[in-house]
Amino acid sequence: MTTIANSLQAIRNRIHSAESAAGRTQGEVTLLAVSKAHPAEAVRAAYAAGQQAFGENYLQEALAKQQELTDLAIAWHFIGPLQSNKTLAIAQNFSWVHSVDRLKIAERLNTARPADLPRLQVCLQVNVSREASKGGVAATEACALAQAIAKLPRLQLRGLMAIPAPSHSIAIQRQQFRMVRELQETMQAQGLALDTLSMGMSDDFPAAIAEGATIIRIGSAIFGARPATENRQVRL
Repeated sequence: MTTIANSLQAIRNRIHSAESAAGRTQGEVTLLAVSKAHPAEAVRAAYAAGQQAFGENYLQEALAKQQELTDLAIAWHFIGPLQSNKTLAIAQNFSWVHSVDRLKIAERLNTARPADLPRLQVCLQVNVSREASKGGVAATEACALAQAIAKLPRLQLRGLMAIPAPSHSIAIQRQQFRMVRELQETMQAQGLALDTLSMGMSDDFPAAIAEGATIIRIGSAIFGARPATENRQVRL
């Protein structure tokens, strides 16, 4: 598992280089290690190498890992598609949810969040590329939805999440991430106290950092290729 520690250090070095290139302070960007389809021992190895925030897409898989890793002070982030019948378990077992894109889902998370836990930290997912295959609210509807979510007492709306369409062009990558940043700036001008942009993955995170990302979601560059069985997972 030393490979995971080496990969983590390599990613951290690339994050620091991207922060410097963008004129940003080192340490502004949080690395979220996406551990979906990787075993609990891989998460444990990454934790031993100093990684504390982990992202999961599939609820049942995540809950099983959490049971194996109760001795670790992990911050668990849910980043996968949300269904109503999963909101209770998600609200009870995660610190963050990045993929809120409907008021109904936000309301269910709000109701289900236990009173003895801190407010659930949430990001509003925006479908910046308008891809039918991806979740997320349309940019034209995002401001109204954000205002409604911000009123829910057991949630804390932190910012926006996006998964833009893949592109090999740095200019196109930056354009898409810039749209997300500018949308958040519009929300901030409307009075919302937002501080988080969850955007950028293994293939495009330098462009995301250049456009203001505060959380980047990295999986394969840390843990290696996902097992083939991951393709058989059912979307939640």
